[in-house]
Amino acid sequence: MTDHTKTILEKATTIAVVGLSTNDAKAAHAVPAFLQAVGFRVIPVHPSAVEILGERAYRSVTDIGEPIDVVNVFRPAAEAPELARQAVAIGAKVLWLQQGIRSAEARQIAEDGGLQYVEARCMGKLAAFYGITKKRQVPST
Repeated sequence: MTDHTKTILEKATTIAVVGLSTNDAKAAHAVPAFLQAVGFRVIPVHPSAVEILGERAYRSVTDIGEPIDVVNVFRPAAEAPELARQAVAIGAKVLWLQQGIRSAEARQIAEDGGLQYVEARCMGKLAAFYGITKKRQVPST
């Protein structure tokens, strides 16, 4: 079986991170910070934060209002099915559940909605493993 995660990481540019922590000691902060540092656009989804990692935070994936390539989940598996529904609703391309998170129901919802699905894998570790970096857009003067 071919690991499709490399292709997902190569194609993705914008990642909505559900559960991005305001605590920089947590993996739910460190992993998105790393992804941002290698050039991904990281959009925080957090119930009460206004801004994380210099980006405006949204209460829900459905509040974002711009195209999202990957909905990356740092929340308990019990929340994954609803997050899968939201990812389908906004037209995301991928639902990615972080390391330790699995949900057969979320997988079914995502795949039925045409999304690629990854579970129980760390997006940051795989981006580092594959050497994925994104070219940053330089504003024209």
